[in-house]
Amino acid sequence: IGSAGCGVHSAEDVNIHPGEKVLVRTGLRMEIPEGFECQIRPRSSLALKHGVIVFNTPSTIDSDYRGELAILLFNSGQSLFKVSKGDRIAQFVFAPVTVASFEVVDQLSDTTRGEGGWGSTGVR
Repeated sequence: IGSAGCGVHSAEDVNIHPGEKVLVRTGLRMEIPEGFECQIRPRSSLALKHGVIVFNTPSTIDSDYRGELAILLFNSGQSLFKVSKGDRIAQFVFAPVTVASFEVVDQLSDTTRGEGGWGSTGVR
């Protein structure tokens, strides 16, 4: 109770070498209600202890997808990482989706920041 994410387990044994990314099967399929997404996020303990992260974080599973769910893990650590069937490898977080509508315009409104990009807002 209180956890935003639910654990995702591996359905297979996999070795992930340093610098390697591997798609790890979960054996799961799900039907996500329209208007929601399922985000795949890394487990903080795997990142801290082993340097293993979800490669494209957060990943999104759309409500119209019906295939098996797989997790793209990346080993940024220095050692081989062994995943055993049943290990928790990631977490799912479910969230509502806001559908955007787009309009082509000739000009945008002015703001204080303007076109200031990377690092333009400072540290403090």
